[in-house]
Amino acid sequence: MNIKQLTLASMAIGLLPFVSTSVVANEKIDITKIHFLIPGGPGGGWDGTARGTGEALMKSGKLENASYQNMSGGGGGKAIAYMIETAEKQKNTLMVSSTPIVVRSLSGVFPQSFRDLKPVAGTIADFGAFVVRKDSKYYDWRDVLADFKQNPRKVKFSGGSSRGSLDHLVAAMAIKAGRAKPRKLVYVAYDGGGKAMAALLSGETAILSTGVGEALTMAKSGDVRILAITSKERLKVLPDTPTLTEMGYNVVFANWRGFFAAPTMSDEKVAAYAKLLGDVQETPEWTEIQERNGWVNMYNPDSEFYAFLEQQEKDLGVLMRELGFLK
Repeated sequence: MNIKQLTLASMAIGLLPFVSTSVVANEKIDITKIHFLIPGGPGGGWDGTARGTGEALMKSGKLENASYQNMSGGGGGKAIAYMIETAEKQKNTLMVSSTPIVVRSLSGVFPQSFRDLKPVAGTIADFGAFVVRKDSKYYDWRDVLADFKQNPRKVKFSGGSSRGSLDHLVAAMAIKAGRAKPRKLVYVAYDGGGKAMAALLSGETAILSTGVGEALTMAKSGDVRILAITSKERLKVLPDTPTLTEMGYNVVFANWRGFFAAPTMSDEKVAAYAKLLGDVQETPEWTEIQERNGWVNMYNPDSEFYAFLEQQEKDLGVLMRELGFLK
Protein backbone atom coordinates (compact mmCIF):
# COMPACT_ATOMS: atom_id res chain seq x y z
CA MET A 1 0.00 0.00 0.00
CA ASN A 2 1.40 3.38 -1.04
CA ILE A 3 0.54 6.71 0.52
CA LYS A 4 1.30 10.17 -0.77
CA GLN A 5 0.39 12.12 2.30
CA LEU A 6 0.36 11.41 6.03
CA THR A 7 -1.07 13.69 8.69
CA LEU A 8 0.37 14.32 12.12
CA ALA A 9 -2.37 16.13 14.06
CA SER A 10 -3.28 18.75 11.43
CA MET A 11 0.10 18.59 9.71
CA ALA A 12 0.28 17.53 6.09
CA ILE A 13 3.49 15.92 4.95
CA GLY A 14 4.19 16.02 1.21
CA LEU A 15 6.30 13.25 -0.17
CA LEU A 16 8.62 14.56 -2.84
CA PRO A 17 10.31 12.65 -5.65
CA PHE A 18 13.90 11.52 -5.49
CA VAL A 19 16.48 13.82 -7.04
CA SER A 20 19.55 11.85 -8.00
CA THR A 21 23.08 12.90 -7.07
CA SER A 22 25.89 12.42 -9.56
CA VAL A 23 28.66 10.02 -8.61
CA VAL A 24 32.22 11.24 -8.53
CA ALA A 25 33.94 9.50 -11.42
CA ASN A 26 37.07 8.47 -9.57
CA GLU A 27 35.32 7.13 -6.47
CA LYS A 28 34.34 3.49 -6.24
CA ILE A 29 31.14 3.18 -4.27
CA ASP A 30 30.53 -0.19 -2.63
CA ILE A 31 26.93 -0.75 -1.54
CA THR A 32 26.98 -4.55 -1.75
CA LYS A 33 26.69 -4.89 2.03
CA ILE A 34 24.97 -3.13 4.92
CA HIS A 35 25.59 -3.36 8.63
CA PHE A 36 22.30 -2.34 10.26
CA LEU A 37 22.71 -0.55 13.60
CA ILE A 38 19.54 -0.82 15.71
CA PRO A 39 19.28 1.70 18.61
CA GLY A 40 16.98 -0.50 20.72
CA GLY A 41 16.40 -4.04 21.88
CA PRO A 42 15.02 -7.00 19.93
CA GLY A 43 11.34 -7.13 19.09
CA GLY A 44 10.71 -3.42 18.64
CA GLY A 45 9.84 -1.36 15.58
CA TRP A 46 13.42 -0.38 14.82
CA ASP A 47 14.51 -4.00 15.04
CA GLY A 48 11.71 -5.18 12.78
CA THR A 49 12.32 -2.43 10.24
CA ALA A 50 16.05 -3.10 9.97
CA ARG A 51 15.70 -6.86 9.74
CA GLY A 52 12.73 -6.68 7.38
CA THR A 53 14.59 -4.29 5.09
CA GLY A 54 17.69 -6.49 5.14
CA GLU A 55 15.58 -9.55 4.41
CA ALA A 56 13.96 -7.91 1.37
CA LEU A 57 17.30 -6.68 0.04
CA MET A 58 18.90 -10.10 0.40
CA LYS A 59 15.99 -12.13 -0.99
CA SER A 60 15.65 -9.78 -3.97
CA GLY A 61 19.36 -10.15 -4.75
CA LYS A 62 20.08 -6.44 -4.33
CA LEU A 63 22.49 -6.98 -1.43
CA GLU A 64 25.28 -9.50 -0.90
CA ASN A 65 25.54 -9.29 2.87
CA ALA A 66 23.40 -7.93 5.71
CA SER A 67 24.42 -7.91 9.38
CA TYR A 68 22.66 -6.54 12.44
CA GLN A 69 23.67 -5.01 15.76
CA ASN A 70 21.32 -4.04 18.59
CA MET A 71 22.63 -1.18 20.75
CA SER A 72 20.19 -0.03 23.44
CA GLY A 73 20.67 2.94 25.70
CA GLY A 74 19.82 6.59 26.16
CA GLY A 75 16.58 6.45 24.20
CA GLY A 76 18.60 5.80 21.05
CA GLY A 77 21.30 8.28 22.01
CA LYS A 78 23.94 5.63 22.63
CA ALA A 79 23.77 4.39 19.03
CA ILE A 80 23.80 7.94 17.64
CA ALA A 81 26.88 8.83 19.71
CA TYR A 82 28.53 5.59 18.56
CA MET A 83 27.89 6.44 14.91
CA ILE A 84 29.47 9.85 15.38
CA GLU A 85 32.44 8.77 17.50
CA THR A 86 33.37 5.83 15.25
CA ALA A 87 32.32 7.45 11.98
CA GLU A 88 35.48 6.54 10.06
CA LYS A 89 34.85 2.84 10.70
CA GLN A 90 31.16 2.92 9.72
CA LYS A 91 31.69 2.76 5.97
CA ASN A 92 28.74 0.45 5.30
CA THR A 93 26.63 1.08 8.40
CA LEU A 94 23.07 2.34 8.24
CA MET A 95 21.33 3.16 11.51
CA VAL A 96 17.58 2.74 11.58
CA SER A 97 15.57 5.42 13.32
CA SER A 98 12.16 7.06 13.31
CA THR A 99 10.18 10.00 14.68
CA PRO A 100 11.77 9.61 18.16
CA ILE A 101 15.09 10.97 16.85
CA VAL A 102 13.25 14.29 16.47
CA VAL A 103 11.17 13.97 19.65
CA ARG A 104 14.08 13.03 21.91
CA SER A 105 16.33 15.72 20.52
CA LEU A 106 13.64 18.33 21.19
CA SER A 107 13.10 17.07 24.73
CA GLY A 108 16.83 16.91 25.50
CA VAL A 109 17.03 13.13 26.05
CA PHE A 110 20.26 13.29 24.04
CA PRO A 111 22.26 16.29 22.78
CA GLN A 112 22.51 15.22 19.14
CA SER A 113 19.94 15.59 16.38
CA PHE A 114 19.45 14.20 12.88
CA ARG A 115 21.77 16.99 11.69
CA ASP A 116 24.73 15.21 13.29
CA LEU A 117 24.25 12.24 10.94
CA LYS A 118 23.64 11.86 7.20
CA PRO A 119 19.93 11.22 6.53
CA VAL A 120 19.79 8.51 3.85
CA ALA A 121 16.10 7.81 3.28
CA GLY A 122 12.76 7.55 4.97
CA THR A 123 11.25 4.26 3.83
CA ILE A 124 8.05 3.34 5.67
CA ALA A 125 5.38 4.60 8.04
CA ASP A 126 3.70 2.71 10.84
CA PHE A 127 0.43 3.85 12.40
CA GLY A 128 -0.06 3.85 16.15
CA ALA A 129 -2.01 1.07 17.88
CA PHE A 130 -3.51 0.67 21.34
CA VAL A 131 -3.29 -2.94 22.45
CA VAL A 132 -4.80 -4.97 25.31
CA ARG A 133 -4.47 -8.58 26.49
CA LYS A 134 -6.92 -11.06 25.02
CA ASP A 135 -8.65 -11.37 28.42
CA SER A 136 -8.80 -7.60 29.03
CA LYS A 137 -12.10 -6.11 30.14
CA TYR A 138 -11.66 -3.46 27.45
CA TYR A 139 -13.33 -4.07 24.10
CA ASP A 140 -13.83 -0.44 23.12
CA TRP A 141 -11.46 2.54 23.30
CA ARG A 142 -14.31 4.62 24.74
CA ASP A 143 -14.36 2.36 27.80
CA VAL A 144 -10.65 3.07 28.32
CA LEU A 145 -11.38 6.80 28.23
CA ALA A 146 -14.26 6.43 30.67
CA ASP A 147 -12.07 4.61 33.22
CA PHE A 148 -9.24 7.07 32.68
CA LYS A 149 -11.50 10.03 33.43
CA GLN A 150 -12.69 8.32 36.60
CA ASN A 151 -9.19 7.35 37.86
CA PRO A 152 -6.16 7.80 35.54
CA ARG A 153 -3.89 5.74 37.83
CA LYS A 154 -5.93 2.59 37.21
CA VAL A 155 -5.31 2.72 33.46
CA LYS A 156 -1.55 2.28 33.09
CA PHE A 157 -0.06 2.60 29.64
CA SER A 158 3.21 1.03 28.52
CA GLY A 159 5.46 1.62 25.55
CA GLY A 160 8.80 0.58 24.15
CA SER A 161 10.30 4.06 24.40
CA SER A 162 11.16 6.47 27.20
CA ARG A 163 8.82 8.88 28.96
CA GLY A 164 8.04 11.90 26.81
CA SER A 165 8.92 10.07 23.62
CA LEU A 166 6.82 8.69 20.80
CA ASP A 167 4.67 5.96 22.41
CA HIS A 168 3.96 8.32 25.31
CA LEU A 169 3.23 11.21 22.95
CA VAL A 170 0.75 9.24 20.82
CA ALA A 171 -1.10 8.02 23.93
CA ALA A 172 -1.27 11.59 25.23
CA MET A 173 -2.68 12.76 21.88
CA ALA A 174 -5.43 10.14 22.06
CA ILE A 175 -6.28 10.98 25.67
CA LYS A 176 -6.42 14.70 24.86
CA ALA A 177 -8.68 14.05 21.86
CA GLY A 178 -11.07 12.27 24.25
CA ARG A 179 -11.34 15.45 26.34
CA ALA A 180 -9.33 13.99 29.19
CA LYS A 181 -6.13 15.38 30.75
CA PRO A 182 -3.01 13.96 29.05
CA ARG A 183 -0.70 15.17 31.82
CA LYS A 184 -2.36 12.69 34.20
CA LEU A 185 -1.50 9.72 31.98
CA VAL A 186 0.52 7.01 33.79
CA TYR A 187 3.08 5.80 31.26
CA VAL A 188 5.57 3.00 32.04
CA ALA A 189 8.61 3.00 29.75
CA TYR A 190 10.41 -0.16 28.58
CA ASP A 191 13.49 -0.72 26.45
CA GLY A 192 11.97 -1.87 23.19
CA GLY A 193 8.60 -3.12 22.04
CA GLY A 194 9.29 -6.72 23.05
CA LYS A 195 9.69 -5.82 26.74
CA ALA A 196 6.68 -3.50 26.60
CA MET A 197 4.56 -6.30 25.14
CA ALA A 198 5.77 -8.68 27.87
CA ALA A 199 4.71 -6.13 30.49
CA LEU A 200 1.25 -5.98 28.97
CA LEU A 201 0.91 -9.76 28.87
CA SER A 202 2.05 -10.11 32.49
CA GLY A 203 -0.53 -7.61 33.69
CA GLU A 204 1.92 -4.88 34.68
CA THR A 205 0.07 -2.45 32.44
CA ALA A 206 -3.42 -2.28 30.95
CA ILE A 207 -2.75 -0.69 27.56
CA LEU A 208 0.22 -0.90 25.21
CA SER A 209 0.91 2.10 23.00
CA THR A 210 2.91 0.86 20.02
CA GLY A 211 2.97 0.62 16.23
CA VAL A 212 0.68 -1.56 14.14
CA GLY A 213 3.72 -3.43 12.80
CA GLU A 214 4.84 -4.42 16.30
CA ALA A 215 1.41 -5.64 17.39
CA LEU A 216 0.17 -7.28 14.19
CA THR A 217 1.63 -10.77 14.55
CA MET A 218 0.42 -11.26 18.13
CA ALA A 219 -2.98 -9.81 17.28
CA LYS A 220 -3.38 -12.25 14.40
CA SER A 221 -2.42 -15.15 16.68
CA GLY A 222 -5.05 -14.08 19.22
CA ASP A 223 -2.64 -13.30 22.06
CA VAL A 224 -3.69 -9.64 22.16
CA ARG A 225 -6.42 -7.41 20.80
CA ILE A 226 -5.97 -4.05 19.10
CA LEU A 227 -8.64 -1.62 20.30
CA ALA A 228 -7.92 1.27 17.97
CA ILE A 229 -5.37 2.59 15.48
CA THR A 230 -4.29 6.09 14.43
CA SER A 231 -4.81 5.84 10.67
CA LYS A 232 -7.57 7.88 9.08
CA GLU A 233 -9.19 4.82 7.53
CA ARG A 234 -9.13 1.13 8.44
CA LEU A 235 -6.12 -0.83 7.24
CA LYS A 236 -6.36 -3.80 4.89
CA VAL A 237 -4.36 -5.91 7.35
CA LEU A 238 -6.77 -5.02 10.20
CA PRO A 239 -10.20 -4.70 8.59
CA ASP A 240 -12.08 -5.22 11.87
CA THR A 241 -10.04 -2.74 13.94
CA PRO A 242 -11.60 0.74 14.23
CA THR A 243 -9.69 3.99 13.90
CA LEU A 244 -9.82 6.77 16.46
CA THR A 245 -11.06 9.02 13.67
CA GLU A 246 -14.14 6.93 12.97
CA MET A 247 -14.94 6.98 16.69
CA GLY A 248 -14.95 10.76 16.60
CA TYR A 249 -11.45 11.49 17.94
CA ASN A 250 -9.30 13.73 15.75
CA VAL A 251 -6.03 11.79 15.93
CA VAL A 252 -4.20 10.73 12.78
CA PHE A 253 -0.55 9.81 13.27
CA ALA A 254 2.02 7.82 11.34
CA ASN A 255 5.54 7.18 12.62
CA TRP A 256 8.04 7.25 9.79
CA ARG A 257 11.03 4.93 9.87
CA GLY A 258 14.19 5.34 7.87
CA PHE A 259 17.96 5.13 7.79
CA PHE A 260 20.94 7.34 8.63
CA ALA A 261 24.65 7.07 7.85
CA ALA A 262 27.74 8.28 9.68
CA PRO A 263 28.54 11.98 9.14
CA THR A 264 31.68 11.11 7.18
CA MET A 265 29.91 9.08 4.49
CA SER A 266 30.18 10.81 1.11
CA ASP A 267 27.09 12.39 -0.41
CA GLU A 268 27.56 10.11 -3.42
CA LYS A 269 27.43 6.97 -1.30
CA VAL A 270 24.45 8.30 0.65
CA ALA A 271 22.64 8.84 -2.65
CA ALA A 272 23.55 5.32 -3.83
CA TYR A 273 22.20 3.76 -0.62
CA ALA A 274 19.08 5.94 -0.89
CA LYS A 275 18.45 4.65 -4.40
CA LEU A 276 18.97 1.06 -3.24
CA LEU A 277 16.37 1.50 -0.48
CA GLY A 278 13.96 2.93 -3.03
CA ASP A 279 14.59 0.26 -5.65
CA VAL A 280 13.88 -2.59 -3.23
CA GLN A 281 10.36 -1.24 -2.67
CA GLU A 282 9.56 -2.17 -6.25
CA THR A 283 10.23 -5.87 -5.62
CA PRO A 284 7.73 -8.63 -4.67
CA GLU A 285 10.03 -9.58 -1.79
CA TRP A 286 9.53 -6.15 -0.26
CA THR A 287 5.76 -6.22 -0.84
CA GLU A 288 5.50 -9.51 1.03
CA ILE A 289 7.40 -8.16 4.05
CA GLN A 290 5.61 -4.82 3.95
CA GLU A 291 2.17 -6.45 4.00
CA ARG A 292 3.24 -8.91 6.70
CA ASN A 293 4.13 -5.99 8.97
CA GLY A 294 1.31 -3.63 8.05
CA TRP A 295 3.73 -0.95 6.86
CA VAL A 296 2.90 1.94 4.53
CA ASN A 297 5.52 2.81 1.91
CA MET A 298 6.89 6.31 2.48
CA TYR A 299 10.00 6.65 0.36
CA ASN A 300 11.69 10.00 0.89
CA PRO A 301 15.42 10.09 -0.02
CA ASP A 302 18.47 12.08 1.15
CA SER A 303 17.98 15.85 0.63
CA GLU A 304 14.19 15.53 0.59
CA PHE A 305 14.34 13.41 3.75
CA TYR A 306 16.41 16.14 5.41
CA ALA A 307 13.85 18.81 4.49
CA PHE A 308 11.06 16.60 5.77
CA LEU A 309 12.86 16.18 9.12
CA GLU A 310 13.32 19.93 9.49
CA GLN A 311 9.61 20.53 8.96
CA GLN A 312 8.61 17.74 11.33
CA GLU A 313 10.90 19.18 14.00
CA LYS A 314 9.04 22.49 13.82
CA ASP A 315 5.57 20.93 13.88
CA LEU A 316 6.35 18.44 16.63
CA GLY A 317 7.81 21.20 18.79
CA VAL A 318 4.49 23.05 18.65
CA LEU A 319 2.52 19.87 19.44
CA MET A 320 4.79 18.82 22.32
CA ARG A 321 4.46 22.24 23.96
CA GLU A 322 0.70 22.05 23.61
CA LEU A 323 0.65 18.66 25.34
CA GLY A 324 3.00 19.77 28.10
CA PHE A 325 6.09 17.76 27.02
CA LEU A 326 8.11 20.93 26.42
CA LYS A 327 8.12 24.25 28.21
